[in-house]
Amino acid sequence: MGRPKISIIGAGAVGATAAHWAVAKELGDVVLVDIVEGLPQGKALDLWEAGPIEGFDSRIVGTNGYEETVDSDVVVITAGIARKPGMSREDLLATNKAIVEGVVREVVKRSPNAFLIVVSNPLDTMTYLTKHVSGLPKNRVMGQAGVLDASRFRAFVADALQVSVEDTQAIVLGGHGDEMVPLPQYCTVAGIPVTQLLAKEKIDKIVERTRKAGGEIVALLKTGSAFYSTGAAAVQMVEAILRDKKRVLPCSAYLEGEYGLRDIYFGVPVKLGAGGIEQILEVELSEQERAAVKQSADAVRKSIAGLGL
Repeated sequence: MGRPKISIIGAGAVGATAAHWAVAKELGDVVLVDIVEGLPQGKALDLWEAGPIEGFDSRIVGTNGYEETVDSDVVVITAGIARKPGMSREDLLATNKAIVEGVVREVVKRSPNAFLIVVSNPLDTMTYLTKHVSGLPKNRVMGQAGVLDASRFRAFVADALQVSVEDTQAIVLGGHGDEMVPLPQYCTVAGIPVTQLLAKEKIDKIVERTRKAGGEIVALLKTGSAFYSTGAAAVQMVEAILRDKKRVLPCSAYLEGEYGLRDIYFGVPVKLGAGGIEQILEVELSEQERAAVKQSADAVRKSIAGLGL
């Protein structure tokens, strides 16, 4: 029995970094796909040559076509243009719609049993598009957003309290954008609610920084967006599926009534294992949080409507 096969579409900063995290964890063999000639081949070769140093035996190949992706177990879609300063995720809609549609058709044709993890922005909209184009069941199509948003929240809390990031936990609901809904009441440090450890004013600042964290990095980089953390977040989802970890992670999932929402991809806590999204977990929300979720859902719906499906 061979190693699992992970195809990563898009060999830009996010895709290449996801490949790096995936082979470092020896999750499987990796195929890196990009339309730019030589780019995926060069990055794959460079990464493969690090194997003897880091001690991983995973194979990684780069290609400009899709033939090598045949029978992939998991496909991570990072293809599309990245945000530039001043651009909203929605500004990317038309360009990335065309790119993602093409990618999904090519991938599903060759790997009809794969799990698809979407990273392309605007995230929830592109995940909705992926399900629509692929025709795959909802448990096999998901978006990476909440893992990253929650990681940012956790990092900021750990920093504020000067504690290990390993002891922080957090949930972020909603669309992947400035309308996301971090939930301080479910943020804990080794099981202790953060509300008992930090003043409300400090928590509010952390929530606001979490919402704007992607933009903060875009503004600093000037010619791109976050990729180390984004790649790591996608690979945490890959690992949960391939190793049947049953991780409880916030992911963009297709809702059919949960949280009072239907026919929408939206960030919620899910159980992620060998069956993909095996369960959607509903948590109790305050009135204020419910209102924030509704506002976030409205923004996602508007973006989905822009697809004109």
